[in-house]
Amino acid sequence: MADQPLTSRGAATYQRILDVATREFAEHGIAGARVERIVAAAHTNKAQLYAYFGSKEGLFDAIFFASLERIVNVVPIDATDLADWAVRLYDEYLRRPELIRLATWVRLERRPAGHLVEDRDRRDDPKLRAIAEAQEAGLVRPGDPFDLMTMVIAMSMAWSPVSNVYAATAQEPPELHEQRRALLRESVRRAMTAEQT
Repeated sequence: MADQPLTSRGAATYQRILDVATREFAEHGIAGARVERIVAAAHTNKAQLYAYFGSKEGLFDAIFFASLERIVNVVPIDATDLADWAVRLYDEYLRRPELIRLATWVRLERRPAGHLVEDRDRRDDPKLRAIAEAQEAGLVRPGDPFDLMTMVIAMSMAWSPVSNVYAATAQEPPELHEQRRALLRESVRRAMTAEQT
């Protein structure tokens, strides 16, 4: 991928491409996204897009890995309160539904099994360490930290944009979201809290 543009005009074009392409990839996937639609909506041209990102796949990677960083930074784990972490993930999926859709396209089109990303691109080591430390402190139930993290994330996605049962939106009544948050919080708490003897 080329370096980001240095001029303010170039930076604005770069950001427009990212914004438009995020929507395009979230809606159509990697194979279905069209560079022609992206450059038209971003008011630029293919040469500029390829200069910044190298290829359509390079553009998708830039968007996808930025979305992973966003989740890590905006919704940092607190392994001493996995229930609250799950609720904060739920809220982030409501705010930014495209983030979860991008991950789903990766699962469908690139990596149907195993980890969502290559080992070198994984960002879960800090989360796994935090869960292991909470286990050592007697706060989180025994079990493989990766499996526990996976379960909490799956529970947080129960009403996400990729749910095969029901996809929630931010436009639904606030009291409905509060009911779901309460159920999610209590379910994760019961599932993940170490039994007190």
